[in-house]
Amino acid sequence: MPIRKGEPVKKVLIFGMNENPGGVESFLMNYVRRFDQTKLHVDFLCNSMNPIAYEEELVQRGASIFHITARSQNPFKYYGEIHHFFKEHAKDYDALWVNINSLANIDYLKLAKKYGIPVRIVHSHNSQNMDSRLRGKLHNHNKKRIANWATDFWACADKAAAWFYEGEILKQSKIIPNAIDIEASCFSEAARQSIRQQYQLQDAYVIGNVGRLHFQKNQDFILRVFAELVKLKPKARLVLIGQGDDEAMLKTLADELGVADKVIFAGVQNNVSEWLSAFDLFFFPSKFEGLPLAPFEAQANGLPVLMSEEGVPQEIKINPNVYFASLAKSSQDWAKLIEKLSEQDSRLSEQEIARHFQDSGYDIRHAAQGLENDLLRMLNQRGKGNNNAQN
Repeated sequence: MPIRKGEPVKKVLIFGMNENPGGVESFLMNYVRRFDQTKLHVDFLCNSMNPIAYEEELVQRGASIFHITARSQNPFKYYGEIHHFFKEHAKDYDALWVNINSLANIDYLKLAKKYGIPVRIVHSHNSQNMDSRLRGKLHNHNKKRIANWATDFWACADKAAAWFYEGEILKQSKIIPNAIDIEASCFSEAARQSIRQQYQLQDAYVIGNVGRLHFQKNQDFILRVFAELVKLKPKARLVLIGQGDDEAMLKTLADELGVADKVIFAGVQNNVSEWLSAFDLFFFPSKFEGLPLAPFEAQANGLPVLMSEEGVPQEIKINPNVYFASLAKSSQDWAKLIEKLSEQDSRLSEQEIARHFQDSGYDIRHAAQGLENDLLRMLNQRGKGNNNAQN
């Protein structure tokens, strides 16, 4: 969207980044890296005193990073700091873009409205409660009232929209694709050979999963399926990339199942695309998801992908070699399915992948330009200094 000569740069304050370089962080970076900084400036607000993921890169890009105390750590300090922040800085921004998994805490939206930020976007990145029963009740309470504080309603997928919105607000909601840079995730034969040699996987059939070690991601089920698969394919190996609260439990389970020597707990990796190249199958049987980035990256690598039909939205399927199965099936049934896939499916070519991603709208090169255009249109119509600004 062309910007009028002399028109000031629009300023957006983003909330939702934390220390862990997870799905929301990757999503935001995929877009922010491609925004035209002469038209759209972004800063970040986070509820932690620790550096957020990609903070150094963001600062180098000219972003300001504002840290406030987490509400869970010190509620009184949190409320004082957040009120002071919006009182001092709200005047500087045309929009607040809040990226969250739950509506349990919408203080940012309330204060943004109180102190005059005209465009207030709430963006859903999950489809189910991950927290306590109390936070679930707070979410449901705020869900019925979210239109009192937000002006725009976004989500990563239909299920994520239904988790946050209802009635007319659900009808108004906009799906923002979790688009990725397919070139950054493309297959590398050199990386494949290097990692497989380093971890003695040269002759193995390697199953991989990328995600927090957390009940949502269902890695205990992955281990149980893998234990059955090894009986069918003795050369099968499993790689779990990520860290989280379940790590100790999962290592104990791997030992109890007798597969500890065949499982690699790789921790957090900054070269995930190289690990994807080393895999033969991407296994993602989550219990619930919004629209996770990891399976998109696996598809950009050309990998066959197997996911849970209950937990992962169907719209995540871009490539034809993506499959779903029910979590109601036994570990033995899943193992037999993986054995079958290992014999009949292989990677797609880069040409096939590029075509599928472009057709689906999940190529970041096109998606980022579209979102930038939409944001600029919104802010030119309703941003600060405009008579159409909303209260």
